[in-house]
Amino acid sequence: MAPKLALNGLTKRFGNLEVLRDINVAIERGEFISLVGPSGCGKTTLLRIVAGLEPASAGAVLLDGRAVREPGGDRGFVFQNDSLLPWRTVLANTLIGREVTGAIGPAERKRTMELLKLVGLEGFEHYHPRQLSGGMRQRVNLARALAIDPEILLMDEPFAALDAQTREIMQAELLRIWERGHKTVLFVTHQIDEAVFLSDRVVVFARRPGRLQAQIKIALPRPRNLAIKRTAEFVSLVDRIWRMIEDDVRAVALYENT
Repeated sequence: MAPKLALNGLTKRFGNLEVLRDINVAIERGEFISLVGPSGCGKTTLLRIVAGLEPASAGAVLLDGRAVREPGGDRGFVFQNDSLLPWRTVLANTLIGREVTGAIGPAERKRTMELLKLVGLEGFEHYHPRQLSGGMRQRVNLARALAIDPEILLMDEPFAALDAQTREIMQAELLRIWERGHKTVLFVTHQIDEAVFLSDRVVVFARRPGRLQAQIKIALPRPRNLAIKRTAEFVSLVDRIWRMIEDDVRAVALYENT
């Protein structure tokens, strides 16, 4: 059986700048996969190619064996910034994807209300973004992506702008939501502990041009809670991945500050 999502020989160039080189990854249905690596290694670019927002220079993205060449409702994208429309309520923001497809009826509204309950926003349907905390706004962002019922959820550092405590809570909440439906997830993060906590597998990238360095299976038991971050096995996995990218991260940091 073909994987749910296959990246075959994926390469991306912007003019003379090679951002990604020959990426080959197979993702099974229901897997939670995180991408980590130094800044500028092409993680977000890869996500945008899978979303159909950027064309690949070479290689292919296959979803259930079909080539991906443009955006589609089978992929939901959660951006780092929530981009909520300030004049629309929580419910109206969540329904945007359904409006684009022209599918707004009683069944869609009922399902959207259920999603808002799932992400912990029951009772906030008629609030506006200015009335919400950062964590609540990201919950709306997640509900909006889930509302189109995508086959794959693409998440680009969705918790990066949150404070450390809220970020921890949102990680646990994301796992709770994921365990309800086991969507296939491709998640970009700079936080190794976040990747280990959330994922079935962590894909480690080398510095630009982004190349596949390793794929680390996370065999920690599920369901997981935040206490697992204090276990020796968890700390060992985080340290293992950090040692893989440490030299690249240092080189990028020194390059960017010279």
